[in-house]
Amino acid sequence: MVSLICTLRDHRDDINWCAFSPKLLATCSSDKTIRIYFTQDFSELAFSPLTGHGYGVHCCCFSPCGQYLASCSTDATTVVWSMDTGDIVTVFEHPGRSPVRVCVFSPDASLVSGASDGTLALWDFQSKTLRRTGASTEASIVACSFAPCGQMFATGSTYGDIRLWDLELNSFQAVKNAHDLGVTSCHFSPKIQEDGHMSQFRLASCGQDSQLKIWLVSRHTTAGCKVQLLHTLVGQSAPVLSCAFSADGQLLVSGSVDKTVTVYDANQGALLYTLNHHERYVTACAFSPVTSLIATGSMDKTVNVWRVDDGISGLGDEGKSLPAESSNDENVARMRNLSTTGRKLLGHSRLLVCDWSEEDVLAWLCAEGLEALVSTFKANNIDGGELICLTKETLAAELNIDSVGLRNKVMRKIEELKMTLVCTGVPDELLCPITREVMKDPVIAADGYSYEREAIESWINSKNRSSPMTNLPLQTTVVTPNRTLKMAIGRWKSSQ
Repeated sequence: MVSLICTLRDHRDDINWCAFSPKLLATCSSDKTIRIYFTQDFSELAFSPLTGHGYGVHCCCFSPCGQYLASCSTDATTVVWSMDTGDIVTVFEHPGRSPVRVCVFSPDASLVSGASDGTLALWDFQSKTLRRTGASTEASIVACSFAPCGQMFATGSTYGDIRLWDLELNSFQAVKNAHDLGVTSCHFSPKIQEDGHMSQFRLASCGQDSQLKIWLVSRHTTAGCKVQLLHTLVGQSAPVLSCAFSADGQLLVSGSVDKTVTVYDANQGALLYTLNHHERYVTACAFSPVTSLIATGSMDKTVNVWRVDDGISGLGDEGKSLPAESSNDENVARMRNLSTTGRKLLGHSRLLVCDWSEEDVLAWLCAEGLEALVSTFKANNIDGGELICLTKETLAAELNIDSVGLRNKVMRKIEELKMTLVCTGVPDELLCPITREVMKDPVIAADGYSYEREAIESWINSKNRSSPMTNLPLQTTVVTPNRTLKMAIGRWKSSQ
């Protein structure tokens, strides 16, 4: 049976991806953050959330050893983070500055990123350099997975094709129209079947055609590669957005626009379970590499964690209630000492930080464990408007906060505060699709969507004039003021 054991409710926007390491779970969101949890009790790490991206985060993945996490974003970067400290190790800027939709580590810790313009980049993580680039089609690359041998990987695009690549970024096999209307996800089974001079792998893919497919990829040392369709699974009634194999390759999970999560017997292609606990599209799913846990993410802003086993009842979805298992792992113990003991919720009723008084700021400092700074902030008359404009430089030069660690903590808390108080409870149509913040000067672009003027003008200047929402070329770069929306935003602010 499959039991729901906890629900994580920390993100403020759509969940786009989930990823496991042996000890951690990472989730990323359109709210521009990545959150990291222990898999023993799903408490959040002290340095979570990670806030280095300027736009929504599409994908995240752990390195093979679990020591690093990579994440990619509409901001055209792939960022690698240390899982010891939460610090940024390196930032890879995608060639052409196109939005990066997917990233994946190889078994030997190389890193591949795929972008909206159909290009691929292979990065050497150790030397932090770009090894080579490749191109598929003009369609966006939205799916990528390495074979367990590490010598090839698969990509899926919005054109619907699946391609196999070697490490020289040569496409040596393609399945045209694998999914009508586009591929949304693909994942290699971790298991290899070897027979003499031939290696076989199973590859799962899903797409806008509401189908989940299992392929057999056979690679012969002399006869090349062959891709054969084994199963077409139709257990969901709407586009299937994500899929993942279990660590032993026996199970396959998928998430769909119909709000369901399905679990299949990967060998027989038989539907085993249909799970119905999400309220909106299920956009992400992942199996733990070492336990029988599944994580599923949704546009309802939650991540559900499930256990696949027999005879264990679910603990409900009222919080992070998974009991901790005993462990002697010194690294886990060390990291647990860094974890937060519980997050206090702010009592302020106003959503905009710029409206806060000096007293509100002081109360926020106390709620976040920054009592040591109360006298400093009070002496400098810091209100909400000044709070959100603080930088590491002003903290050091003007507020005389000498501790680098304390300055970093303050900035992380400020970024989290802005994201939380601006996004929570705000009608989605008042938020800029790029910044996910309430618009001040909304304009209409050629794609018909409304954006913050500064954000869309910056986008046009650096993103090859493609639409942030559709990835299609903008017919004109002229933007038109949206006065009706600006008045609606003004009325909404007055009502808060």
